[in-house]
Amino acid sequence: MANYYCLIAGLPDIELADTQPGMPMEDFIEQMNDTLDYWDAKMMANYFFLLRDCQNLITFLKDPEAELKYEGAMNKEQFTDLVKSATEMNFNVHRYPQFMSIFAREWAFNKDKKGYYPEDEILYLFYEYAINTCKNEFVREWYQMNMNINNVLTALLARKYGWNISDYIKGEGDVQDKLREENSADFDLSRDLDYLKELIQIAEQEDPVKKEKMIDALKWIWLDENTFFNNFGIEAVFAYLCKLEIQYRWANLDVEKGKETFEQIVENLRGEARVPSEYKV
Repeated sequence: MANYYCLIAGLPDIELADTQPGMPMEDFIEQMNDTLDYWDAKMMANYFFLLRDCQNLITFLKDPEAELKYEGAMNKEQFTDLVKSATEMNFNVHRYPQFMSIFAREWAFNKDKKGYYPEDEILYLFYEYAINTCKNEFVREWYQMNMNINNVLTALLARKYGWNISDYIKGEGDVQDKLREENSADFDLSRDLDYLKELIQIAEQEDPVKKEKMIDALKWIWLDENTFFNNFGIEAVFAYLCKLEIQYRWANLDVEKGKETFEQIVENLRGEARVPSEYKV
Protein backbone atom coordinates (compact mmCIF):
# COMPACT_ATOMS: atom_id res chain seq x y z
CA MET A 1 0.00 0.00 0.00
CA ALA A 2 1.50 3.33 -1.10
CA ASN A 3 2.16 6.03 1.47
CA TYR A 4 1.59 9.63 0.41
CA TYR A 5 2.97 11.38 3.48
CA CYS A 6 4.77 14.10 1.51
CA LEU A 7 1.65 14.91 -0.54
CA ILE A 8 -0.78 14.93 2.40
CA ALA A 9 1.56 16.71 4.84
CA GLY A 10 2.02 19.55 2.37
CA LEU A 11 -1.71 20.19 1.90
CA PRO A 12 -3.51 22.97 3.76
CA ASP A 13 -5.97 21.87 6.43
CA ILE A 14 -9.53 22.35 5.21
CA GLU A 15 -12.82 22.54 7.07
CA LEU A 16 -16.39 22.43 5.83
CA ALA A 17 -17.05 25.92 7.22
CA ASP A 18 -14.18 27.50 5.27
CA THR A 19 -15.48 30.47 3.30
CA GLN A 20 -13.33 29.56 0.29
CA PRO A 21 -11.91 26.25 -1.00
CA GLY A 22 -8.67 25.33 0.74
CA MET A 23 -6.70 25.31 -2.50
CA PRO A 24 -7.33 25.46 -6.26
CA MET A 25 -8.69 22.12 -7.43
CA GLU A 26 -6.36 22.17 -10.45
CA ASP A 27 -3.31 22.55 -8.18
CA PHE A 28 -4.29 19.59 -6.06
CA ILE A 29 -5.01 17.42 -9.09
CA GLU A 30 -1.62 18.35 -10.57
CA GLN A 31 0.20 17.47 -7.34
CA MET A 32 -1.79 14.26 -7.05
CA ASN A 33 -1.05 13.17 -10.62
CA ASP A 34 2.66 13.80 -10.09
CA THR A 35 2.68 11.65 -6.95
CA LEU A 36 0.33 8.68 -7.27
CA ASP A 37 1.64 5.31 -8.35
CA TYR A 38 0.15 3.66 -11.44
CA TRP A 39 -2.55 1.62 -9.70
CA ASP A 40 -3.72 4.42 -7.42
CA ALA A 41 -3.86 6.82 -10.38
CA LYS A 42 -5.94 4.25 -12.27
CA MET A 43 -8.26 3.87 -9.29
CA MET A 44 -8.76 7.64 -9.13
CA ALA A 45 -9.54 7.78 -12.85
CA ASN A 46 -12.00 4.89 -12.63
CA TYR A 47 -13.77 5.82 -9.40
CA PHE A 48 -13.51 9.58 -8.94
CA PHE A 49 -13.02 11.25 -12.29
CA LEU A 50 -15.32 8.77 -14.03
CA LEU A 51 -18.23 10.29 -12.10
CA ARG A 52 -17.34 13.61 -13.73
CA ASP A 53 -17.19 11.83 -17.08
CA CYS A 54 -20.72 10.57 -16.46
CA GLN A 55 -21.90 14.13 -15.92
CA ASN A 56 -20.02 15.28 -19.01
CA LEU A 57 -21.58 12.45 -21.04
CA ILE A 58 -25.05 13.90 -20.42
CA THR A 59 -23.85 17.34 -21.56
CA PHE A 60 -22.35 15.76 -24.68
CA LEU A 61 -25.48 13.75 -25.48
CA LYS A 62 -27.61 16.88 -25.23
CA ASP A 63 -25.24 18.92 -27.39
CA PRO A 64 -21.99 17.49 -28.82
CA GLU A 65 -20.75 21.05 -29.39
CA ALA A 66 -21.29 22.18 -25.80
CA GLU A 67 -18.35 22.84 -23.51
CA LEU A 68 -17.77 20.05 -20.99
CA LYS A 69 -18.35 21.37 -17.47
CA TYR A 70 -16.14 19.05 -15.43
CA GLU A 71 -12.51 17.96 -15.56
CA GLY A 72 -12.74 14.23 -15.99
CA ALA A 73 -10.63 11.48 -17.51
CA MET A 74 -12.31 11.54 -20.95
CA ASN A 75 -12.20 14.10 -23.76
CA LYS A 76 -14.65 14.92 -26.53
CA GLU A 77 -13.02 12.53 -28.98
CA GLN A 78 -13.61 9.69 -26.54
CA PHE A 79 -17.22 10.72 -25.97
CA THR A 80 -17.71 10.79 -29.75
CA ASP A 81 -16.25 7.29 -29.98
CA LEU A 82 -18.36 6.04 -27.05
CA VAL A 83 -21.61 7.37 -28.51
CA LYS A 84 -20.80 6.10 -32.00
CA SER A 85 -19.90 2.63 -30.78
CA ALA A 86 -22.97 2.53 -28.54
CA THR A 87 -25.29 2.91 -31.55
CA GLU A 88 -23.71 0.04 -33.48
CA MET A 89 -25.41 -3.34 -33.58
CA ASN A 90 -22.61 -5.03 -31.65
CA PHE A 91 -21.45 -2.01 -29.69
CA ASN A 92 -18.09 -2.02 -27.97
CA VAL A 93 -18.30 -2.37 -24.20
CA HIS A 94 -14.58 -2.83 -23.57
CA ARG A 95 -13.07 0.61 -24.09
CA TYR A 96 -15.56 2.20 -21.69
CA PRO A 97 -17.58 1.02 -18.69
CA GLN A 98 -20.54 -0.97 -20.00
CA PHE A 99 -23.13 1.10 -18.12
CA MET A 100 -22.00 4.25 -19.95
CA SER A 101 -22.32 2.58 -23.34
CA ILE A 102 -25.79 1.29 -22.49
CA PHE A 103 -26.81 4.70 -21.15
CA ALA A 104 -25.68 6.35 -24.40
CA ARG A 105 -27.37 3.70 -26.52
CA GLU A 106 -30.70 4.20 -24.75
CA TRP A 107 -30.47 8.00 -24.64
CA ALA A 108 -32.67 8.65 -27.70
CA PHE A 109 -35.40 6.42 -26.27
CA ASN A 110 -35.29 7.77 -22.70
CA LYS A 111 -34.47 11.47 -22.97
CA ASP A 112 -38.01 12.70 -23.63
CA LYS A 113 -39.81 10.31 -21.29
CA LYS A 114 -41.81 11.97 -18.54
CA GLY A 115 -40.16 11.57 -15.17
CA TYR A 116 -36.76 10.65 -16.64
CA TYR A 117 -33.96 12.51 -14.92
CA PRO A 118 -30.69 11.56 -16.65
CA GLU A 119 -28.46 13.07 -13.94
CA ASP A 120 -30.12 10.90 -11.28
CA GLU A 121 -30.10 7.79 -13.46
CA ILE A 122 -26.43 7.92 -14.40
CA LEU A 123 -25.48 8.73 -10.80
CA TYR A 124 -27.23 5.55 -9.64
CA LEU A 125 -25.57 3.53 -12.43
CA PHE A 126 -22.17 4.89 -11.44
CA TYR A 127 -22.76 4.03 -7.77
CA GLU A 128 -23.61 0.46 -8.70
CA TYR A 129 -20.54 0.22 -10.92
CA ALA A 130 -18.23 1.55 -8.18
CA ILE A 131 -19.75 -0.58 -5.40
CA ASN A 132 -19.53 -3.77 -7.45
CA THR A 133 -16.16 -3.33 -9.16
CA CYS A 134 -13.82 -1.22 -7.02
CA LYS A 135 -11.25 -3.24 -5.05
CA ASN A 136 -10.70 -0.48 -2.49
CA GLU A 137 -13.00 -1.03 0.49
CA PHE A 138 -13.02 2.63 1.52
CA VAL A 139 -14.13 3.79 -1.93
CA ARG A 140 -16.81 1.09 -2.13
CA GLU A 141 -18.18 2.08 1.26
CA TRP A 142 -18.10 5.79 0.32
CA TYR A 143 -20.32 5.22 -2.68
CA GLN A 144 -22.51 2.75 -0.78
CA MET A 145 -23.05 5.45 1.84
CA ASN A 146 -23.96 7.96 -0.88
CA MET A 147 -26.46 5.55 -2.39
CA ASN A 148 -27.91 4.77 1.04
CA ILE A 149 -28.36 8.48 1.79
CA ASN A 150 -30.22 9.02 -1.48
CA ASN A 151 -32.44 5.98 -0.97
CA VAL A 152 -33.28 6.67 2.68
CA LEU A 153 -34.13 10.33 2.05
CA THR A 154 -36.20 9.30 -0.96
CA ALA A 155 -38.06 6.69 1.10
CA LEU A 156 -38.78 9.19 3.87
CA LEU A 157 -40.08 11.69 1.31
CA ALA A 158 -42.25 9.06 -0.36
CA ARG A 159 -43.67 7.98 3.00
CA LYS A 160 -44.43 11.60 3.92
CA TYR A 161 -46.51 12.12 0.78
CA GLY A 162 -48.08 8.67 0.67
CA TRP A 163 -46.26 7.50 -2.47
CA ASN A 164 -45.38 3.89 -3.16
CA ILE A 165 -41.83 3.70 -1.77
CA SER A 166 -40.85 0.74 -3.96
CA ASP A 167 -41.29 2.87 -7.08
CA TYR A 168 -38.47 5.18 -6.03
CA ILE A 169 -35.80 2.99 -4.42
CA LYS A 170 -32.74 2.27 -6.55
CA GLY A 171 -30.68 -0.90 -6.48
CA GLU A 172 -30.76 -4.22 -4.67
CA GLY A 173 -29.50 -5.13 -1.21
CA ASP A 174 -30.50 -5.41 2.44
CA VAL A 175 -30.98 -1.65 2.86
CA GLN A 176 -33.14 -1.41 -0.24
CA ASP A 177 -35.18 -4.45 0.78
CA LYS A 178 -35.95 -2.97 4.18
CA LEU A 179 -36.86 0.40 2.70
CA ARG A 180 -39.32 -1.34 0.39
CA GLU A 181 -40.79 -3.74 2.93
CA GLU A 182 -40.55 -2.40 6.49
CA ASN A 183 -43.24 -0.14 7.93
CA SER A 184 -41.52 0.88 11.17
CA ALA A 185 -40.45 4.49 11.63
CA ASP A 186 -36.77 3.64 11.09
CA PHE A 187 -37.40 0.94 8.42
CA ASP A 188 -35.63 -1.42 10.85
CA LEU A 189 -32.33 0.11 9.70
CA SER A 190 -30.99 1.58 12.94
CA ARG A 191 -28.55 -1.29 13.38
CA ASP A 192 -27.50 -1.21 9.72
CA LEU A 193 -26.87 2.51 9.30
CA ASP A 194 -25.22 4.36 12.18
CA TYR A 195 -26.15 7.65 10.53
CA LEU A 196 -29.87 6.89 10.20
CA LYS A 197 -30.85 9.22 13.04
CA GLU A 198 -29.11 12.10 11.29
CA LEU A 199 -30.83 11.25 7.99
CA ILE A 200 -34.24 11.36 9.67
CA GLN A 201 -33.38 14.80 11.07
CA ILE A 202 -32.24 15.94 7.64
CA ALA A 203 -35.48 14.70 6.06
CA GLU A 204 -37.47 16.83 8.51
CA GLN A 205 -35.62 19.99 7.47
CA GLU A 206 -37.89 22.20 5.35
CA ASP A 207 -35.21 24.59 4.03
CA PRO A 208 -33.78 22.85 0.91
CA VAL A 209 -30.47 24.71 1.07
CA LYS A 210 -29.92 23.85 4.73
CA LYS A 211 -30.93 20.27 3.96
CA GLU A 212 -28.21 20.03 1.30
CA LYS A 213 -25.68 21.51 3.71
CA MET A 214 -26.63 18.95 6.35
CA ILE A 215 -26.15 16.13 3.84
CA ASP A 216 -22.69 17.42 2.90
CA ALA A 217 -21.78 17.85 6.57
CA LEU A 218 -22.75 14.23 7.21
CA LYS A 219 -20.58 13.09 4.30
CA TRP A 220 -17.66 15.25 5.45
CA ILE A 221 -17.77 13.73 8.92
CA TRP A 222 -17.90 10.23 7.41
CA LEU A 223 -14.75 11.01 5.43
CA ASP A 224 -13.04 12.25 8.61
CA GLU A 225 -14.01 9.22 10.64
CA ASN A 226 -13.05 6.69 7.99
CA THR A 227 -9.60 8.15 7.38
CA PHE A 228 -8.88 8.77 11.08
CA PHE A 229 -6.43 5.86 11.32
CA ASN A 230 -5.17 6.09 7.74
CA ASN A 231 -3.89 9.62 7.28
CA PHE A 232 -1.47 9.08 4.42
CA GLY A 233 -2.85 6.31 2.22
CA ILE A 234 -4.73 6.64 -1.06
CA GLU A 235 -7.93 6.78 1.02
CA ALA A 236 -6.80 10.09 2.55
CA VAL A 237 -6.01 11.47 -0.92
CA PHE A 238 -9.43 10.39 -2.19
CA ALA A 239 -11.13 11.91 0.88
CA TYR A 240 -9.29 15.22 0.46
CA LEU A 241 -10.42 15.41 -3.16
CA CYS A 242 -14.03 14.70 -2.13
CA LYS A 243 -13.83 17.45 0.50
CA LEU A 244 -12.41 19.95 -1.97
CA GLU A 245 -15.28 19.19 -4.33
CA ILE A 246 -17.79 19.81 -1.54
CA GLN A 247 -16.09 23.14 -0.77
CA TYR A 248 -16.23 24.22 -4.40
CA ARG A 249 -19.90 23.32 -4.51
CA TRP A 250 -20.65 25.91 -1.82
CA ALA A 251 -18.01 28.52 -2.68
CA ASN A 252 -20.52 30.91 -4.20
CA LEU A 253 -22.95 30.91 -1.27
CA ASP A 254 -23.33 33.80 1.15
CA VAL A 255 -19.98 33.59 2.92
CA GLU A 256 -20.69 34.53 6.54
CA LYS A 257 -24.10 32.91 6.74
CA GLY A 258 -22.74 29.77 5.10
CA LYS A 259 -19.81 29.60 7.53
CA GLU A 260 -22.04 30.02 10.58
CA THR A 261 -24.54 27.44 9.35
CA PHE A 262 -21.88 24.84 8.55
CA GLU A 263 -20.15 25.27 11.90
CA GLN A 264 -23.43 24.69 13.72
CA ILE A 265 -24.38 21.70 11.58
CA VAL A 266 -21.00 20.01 11.95
CA GLU A 267 -21.02 20.54 15.71
CA ASN A 268 -24.51 19.03 16.00
CA LEU A 269 -23.76 16.05 13.77
CA ARG A 270 -20.27 15.21 14.95
CA GLY A 271 -21.09 14.68 18.63
CA GLU A 272 -18.82 13.48 21.39
CA ALA A 273 -19.46 9.80 20.72
CA ARG A 274 -17.96 9.98 17.22
CA VAL A 275 -14.41 10.63 18.45
CA PRO A 276 -12.52 7.60 19.77
CA SER A 277 -12.19 8.07 23.54
CA GLU A 278 -8.43 7.61 23.54
CA TYR A 279 -8.08 10.60 21.20
CA LYS A 280 -10.29 13.03 23.11
CA VAL A 281 -8.49 16.01 24.64
